Amino acid sequence: MERGLPDSVQRRNAVVEVRRPGSGLVVAVEGELDHHSADLLRDALDACLAEGCYRIVVDCSALEFCDSTGLNVLLGARMTAEEAGGTIGLAAMQPAVARVFEITGAESVFPVHDTVDEALAHLAAE
Repeated sequence: MERGLPDSVQRRNAVVEVRRPGSGLVVAVEGELDHHSADLLRDALDACLAEGCYRIVVDCSALEFCDSTGLNVLLGARMTAEEAGGTIGLAAMQPAVARVFEITGAESVFPVHDTVDEALAHLAAE
């Protein structure tokens, strides 16, 4: 028997957009980042890293949910960026997403900023 979601629960697919404001690089994630959608983020981050962009801000302002699969995508990209002398910063995390990073301890390995502009300024100053 297939179990569905109650009518009151709507699952949102993730949308990933790469923006290049000024000299920065922002990967914005919207919706739910889980095992169904994590490849969207992985593909975008891998493409940025393959281009030699190792200083990336992930805009989490519209990210509503992140499970361990999404977290692992971010951790893997962070390791690749750091091996090349770069960094992946997180910006504007919603409370539910921030809680996942807090519980897992992942918040201690990412620079976390309140806004995308703050994260971009921090990366530019490094």
